[in-house]
Amino acid sequence: MKRKTSANLYQNRLDAFVKRVQAMKLDTAVVYNQANVRSLTGVDCDNAALVVETRGDRPDIRFYTDFRYVPMVHRVAPQLKVADLKRLKLKGANIGYEPTMSHARFLKMQKASPKAKFVDVDVEVKKLRSVKTAEEVEKLRAAELLNSEIWADAQKEFKPGMTELQMARIIRHMMIECGEGEAFETIVCVGKNAAECHHVPDDTVWNGRDAVLVDMGVKLDGYCSDMTRNIVPSRPSALYRKIYSLVLKANMCAIAAARPGLTCGKLDRVARKIIEDAGFGKCFGHSLGHGVGLEIHETPMARKGDKTVLEPGMLVTIEPGVYLEGNLGVRIEDLVLITEDGCEVLSPSPK
Repeated sequence: MKRKTSANLYQNRLDAFVKRVQAMKLDTAVVYNQANVRSLTGVDCDNAALVVETRGDRPDIRFYTDFRYVPMVHRVAPQLKVADLKRLKLKGANIGYEPTMSHARFLKMQKASPKAKFVDVDVEVKKLRSVKTAEEVEKLRAAELLNSEIWADAQKEFKPGMTELQMARIIRHMMIECGEGEAFETIVCVGKNAAECHHVPDDTVWNGRDAVLVDMGVKLDGYCSDMTRNIVPSRPSALYRKIYSLVLKANMCAIAAARPGLTCGKLDRVARKIIEDAGFGKCFGHSLGHGVGLEIHETPMARKGDKTVLEPGMLVTIEPGVYLEGNLGVRIEDLVLITEDGCEVLSPSPK
């Protein structure tokens, strides 16, 4: 997307990144990942590199791209020095890079600087990205609200006899019409298909009585949303009632526990212990949640043993689930914002 962005919205984050590069004693750091570049500059470009050189008296920051995007960079981030990507040459003995780049690109870098030591800076950028600016929080809040509104409207369009694919298309079309499309491919699971955590919608028909699990997220202004809700069976079995109540309890208790100073591993443990104590620990095989932002999966990661400490401004999903293969599955997911004294649930849809 090529929207106008306030020139200093990301300046504090970029300044912090420059200081981190200096502290790591790197001569140069290059950032290619599209989301990382946008998080540091506000520029959303699929062919760009942000380069920080620290060898002079003052850090030199340049935005490398090709002819097609130069006018957009001038408009969105006029403070940036723009250079031709074809002329990019990395200098220095210690170079910061992102291991997530393509192997071909890394080999090219290595060939151009055969004596250089390459150091991972991707983790540093993602740490900075994990704490959102006030404006980013508002964008994420708006995306999550729109997601909930689409869910409410989509349910009115669901009819017995529809397939999972047809139901997913209803959601997808609403996301395209009201937002910027899907943040990820919508998951629709009818009946026992919900036992597959990331089931791919198929021709399974909904009879109007069976349970339906839907995991969905719309993208708005470049930012993602994420939420999972269930259409409860018209006549739920005793087992379904038990599992749904269990997952809801785990979800609510984790939300009540989420606060600054708590580690992601301990947050995961709150929900996991509830499910384990009920005898379904082996049926909850994924992490409790993940960060959300320009990408659908970001740091922090609420998973077993993770030592990351939650801070105000971080967002994380709370999505415990229980999956009984061949029978049923329940997952309930909310997106929460870590505040100064707890958390705020950004997902208003009833659960």
